[in-house]
Amino acid sequence: MGGIRIDGVILTPLKIIPHPQGDVLHAIKSSEPGFAGFGEAYFSTVKNREIKAWKRHKRMTLNLVVPSGCIKFVLYDDRRNSSTYGNFFEVILSKHNYMRLTVPSGIWSGFQGLDTNLNLLLNIANIEHDPTEADSAAIDEIAYDWGL
Repeated sequence: MGGIRIDGVILTPLKIIPHPQGDVLHAIKSSEPGFAGFGEAYFSTVKNREIKAWKRHKRMTLNLVVPSGCIKFVLYDDRRNSSTYGNFFEVILSKHNYMRLTVPSGIWSGFQGLDTNLNLLLNIANIEHDPTEADSAAIDEIAYDWGL
């Protein structure tokens, strides 16, 4: 993990229950911090070394889990009234660092695939997808060094 924590962002360790015929990987329970309701769940993939950045949701809370592969997430807080204004936060999630990253609305996010195999994330969002509720920015519009 890198950077300073960002106000409202939650990292929750998750359980993996080993089973000889295939493991069970928990994602979220309605009783856990970070659960803000259910709108939709979807999977996204990112190829090795590719970057998908930047997006900021106006109303959506993201709950991100990586059940396969390895993905680096970078968050940026440009909320003027936030105690963590101007801070970056980064974390690498995988089955070996199995956690849920909860990102509240108003935070810029991006991610990069780090595994040569399938890099798969699950987002359990509190609202259904609405193309008008998110802002996008080009990768170079936020000053973060992805190490390219």
